[in-house]
Amino acid sequence: MTVVNPSTPELDTRVADGPSDADNGSAWRRDLTDPGAPGHAAQRELHALLLRATRRQVWRLRRQLPGAGSHDLEDLAQQSADDALVAVLAKLDTFEGRSRFTTWVYKFGVFHAGVAVRRQAWRHREVGLEESLTPTDSAASPAAVAEATDLSRAVEKAIAEDLTPHQRRVALALIIEQVPIDVLAERLGTNRNALYKTLHDARQRLRASLTDGGYLDNKPTRSDP
Repeated sequence: MTVVNPSTPELDTRVADGPSDADNGSAWRRDLTDPGAPGHAAQRELHALLLRATRRQVWRLRRQLPGAGSHDLEDLAQQSADDALVAVLAKLDTFEGRSRFTTWVYKFGVFHAGVAVRRQAWRHREVGLEESLTPTDSAASPAAVAEATDLSRAVEKAIAEDLTPHQRRVALALIIEQVPIDVLAERLGTNRNALYKTLHDARQRLRASLTDGGYLDNKPTRSDP
């Protein structure tokens, strides 16, 4: 198997044999849902496009995988393209035509490659689900960010008293430990949306506590996406 470095010009060529994007994806969707030869051909072309995206993303993130060789990166790209293909086919009916179909598809490849690289990078790393915040001298700590001891204590108190145990573990893992959200979702047997909701609720509780304590202005904020 020949491994192609995505930084080379070969991968910048477009997938020329697939359905045209001129009709904003309707030809792609028609062919991809065809149970016969046109459907199989369209899926092969779609996989080629996704592989182009996953290769480029895997190579872009390769510094997160020290020691990984070109064949390791290619395996990740292939697996990511397979996963992305399944995801695209499952969500064909959600395409709204706001962008070119191939642009929409390309994002699936980028996303799944990023997930694969992060999972591989954290494969042998322990994810600590802490119950309490341990102040450190790190710039990411509340004390360093707030630059005030009283605010640091207020944040610690709010985390300890105003969050549920699950909210506390999730917030500390994502915000303090910087665990990738897809990695944490996999370890906890849940999904990204559930963790986003937990983190959003935790942030709301912390903001309310700090606002009540006079540490934050009582101003409306935009909801998390």
